[in-house]
Amino acid sequence: LICCYRKPKTKRAKRFLEKREPKLNENTKNAMLIKGGNANLTVTEVLKDIYAVKKPFAVLYKRKNITRPFEDQTSLEFFSKKSDCSLFLFGSHNKKRPNNLIIGSRMFDYHVLDMIELGVEKFVSLKDIKNSKCPEGTKPMLIFAGDVFDVNEEYRRLKSLLIDFFRGPTVPSIRLAGLEYILHFTAVDGKIYMRSYKVLLKKSGCKIPRIELEEMGPSLDLVMRRTHLASDDLYKLSLKQPKGLKPKKKKNISHDVFGTTYGRIHMQKQDLSKLQTRKMKGLKKRPAEKSAEDGGATPKKSKSA
Repeated sequence: LICCYRKPKTKRAKRFLEKREPKLNENTKNAMLIKGGNANLTVTEVLKDIYAVKKPFAVLYKRKNITRPFEDQTSLEFFSKKSDCSLFLFGSHNKKRPNNLIIGSRMFDYHVLDMIELGVEKFVSLKDIKNSKCPEGTKPMLIFAGDVFDVNEEYRRLKSLLIDFFRGPTVPSIRLAGLEYILHFTAVDGKIYMRSYKVLLKKSGCKIPRIELEEMGPSLDLVMRRTHLASDDLYKLSLKQPKGLKPKKKKNISHDVFGTTYGRIHMQKQDLSKLQTRKMKGLKKRPAEKSAEDGGATPKKSKSA
């Protein structure tokens, strides 16, 4: 099959296509938040609060979309390609599954990779907690409590999904004042508790400040329902890194247990007799010693005119 590729006619279209081309270092993952055809007020408020936390790397669709992600993913894949989003959060509500959230899924080649369905049992909005909020675009610190996040495969994939969803942009350096937002996830007794806190730096009388946590919302009590996980082979394929990102092996460099770097230098054998030292009269060789080194030949005296 020969795919017809239309070249861009304007510079704006060219920039748009270059922005969506595959890159060695991928852009920050955007998320789209979609309401189902029967979303109630609780689900709508949850989507709005998650959008406020995720901004500016999120797209909120305000119209209702009649779709069922676990039965047909074509509409989600279409929206993903249209808005260039690799993550999504779908909210719906019905009698069988009330206050339903489908968090997922990483899109691999614009196809659904993972999908996990969560039920909202308790929700406290940002508006209900009358405290100061963090500014838009603040990068959160993510904390996961509970052994089940490391033992159970479904919870392990959920942890990976939540990290991808909330971690924000990759930054080269961190300043202390920028660490002001915490997202805490606790898994215990089959439930997942999501809490968000603002970090307050108080005076402590020394160089290190005293830290206090103040709840700022949103607050969610979740329970896991259905899951749609990719096969191990497809999951490994999605994690494959290009050759350009793999670090090149450097010769003659080693590291110890503590991370100290050691380098090995290869040098030729040195002749210490030819080593230049400080010139002193007492260390000068006599003419007889020099002649012995030269093979016993005495230097000829020049004839005087």
